[in-house]
Order: sequence, then structure tokens, then C-alpha cells
Amino acid sequence: MATATSYPNAPDVSTEDYLVVGLATCFIKEDGEVHEVKIIEPIPSAALEAILKGIPTSYQMAVSTTVGAVLDGETPQKPAQFPADAQFCDEFSFRTIAATRTYKSRTSAQSHLPLGTVRDDFNYSLERKRVLNSHRIIKAEDNVKQHEYTHKVL
Repeated sequence: MATATSYPNAPDVSTEDYLVVGLATCFIKEDGEVHEVKIIEPIPSAALEAILKGIPTSYQMAVSTTVGAVLDGETPQKPAQFPADAQFCDEFSFRTIAATRTYKSRTSAQSHLPLGTVRDDFNYSLERKRVLNSHRIIKAEDNVKQHEYTHKVL
């Protein structure tokens, strides 16, 4: 039996800890065009519980696994269930550690997807697109205009 090792930046997380990793459909905006991309990202326990209740989600599927199966030190490892063209999300190792901690603090969430389970019966929807590289530009015209006496005692 292999011994569980912990991570240098997260001594409370070991390679044997439970984790759910999802395949999300996201979009990248380039030169005025929007391109679809498949992203592999960890799903925190609260998000998983909401998805399982039927809210619309960009996740096509989720796999319950261990941290060691998807993270070799700081290097992401693609699970076999994911397509070859899928990419890892930004800060994958940091987000993996954070999501793992949510399952450690709420162990009851691990029962939703037993270890090794693949689930793809979510309420998958692209109505609200997840654009990864969008920037909100706030202008002075966006401010709500108020009457001059709004903050005065009358």
C-alpha cells in the first residue's frame, strides 16, 4: 500500500484526499469572435451540491478522484475520462488544494459522487456563457444620477 504524501504548500492536504474535477464549456473572446474551449477545473463542495440540485451549469461532466490522481506535485495530470483537447484552468494546483479543503470540511459532500464515479447528467446549459477573458470597463456615464438633496436632511 502506498503512503499518502502531503504537499509542501498545503501540509493538511494529501495525495489520497477526495476531490471532484469537472469539464466545463467556456469561451474566449479574440478579435471580436468568441471561441469555445473545454476547461478542466476542480469543483468545490458547495458548487457541486448546487449543480446536483439542478441549477443550469456549464459543466458537462464531473469525476470524483483523489488529489494525487490529478496533481503530481505542482504538475496537473489529465484524468483519462477527459477529452484530449481539454485544457486545465488557470491556477489549477492552487484551486485543487482549495477545493479539496472544502470536501475535508464537509465530508458529507463526498457521498454525492463516490470515489471513481463519473457523472454527466447535469442541467447543462450555455445560455449564460462563461467568457474567461472578459473585462468590465466602468465609465462615469454608468453612475446613477442622484438629486442634489439625496443626502441632505430636509
